[in-house]
Amino acid sequence: MAKVHQYQATLTWAGNKGSGTMDYRSYDRSYIISIANKPDILGSSDSAFLGDKTKHNPEDLLLASLSSCHMLWYLHLCSQQEIIVMEYKDTPIGSMLEKPDGSGHFTEVTLNPVVVITDASQIEKANALHEQANKMCFIANSCNFPIKHQPKCIVERG
Repeated sequence: MAKVHQYQATLTWAGNKGSGTMDYRSYDRSYIISIANKPDILGSSDSAFLGDKTKHNPEDLLLASLSSCHMLWYLHLCSQQEIIVMEYKDTPIGSMLEKPDGSGHFTEVTLNPVVVITDASQIEKANALHEQANKMCFIANSCNFPIKHQPKCIVERG
């Protein structure tokens, strides 16, 4: 039987400079994401949309969510297949199309994980598990754009 999991967060706009949204340039795009018992995340829009470039923006957070969900599934699958992962680092890249009316959407994301394992004979299997991790990833399954993978697997030298 399927399980339902619920998540809750509080998003608070922190950008009223005193005159609210009187005009497009009169307010700051800053916000705070609060989740019980966790550190707050300070956010803003992308600097291309008058945001604070020193804060996380929704597009950054989407990439981070995809990458971290994929990694967690990948590590789980590797542990099941007795592939010992010593290091994992990803540098995901996303493309977003902005339409003339200002709306937009992501057109694709490419994950670029570099995985360090202990056994050279398992490189092929380790690389193949990225496809299965993508199929299992909750965030990837919630997206309506392609999520590609360009994994690199290397062997730890002892």
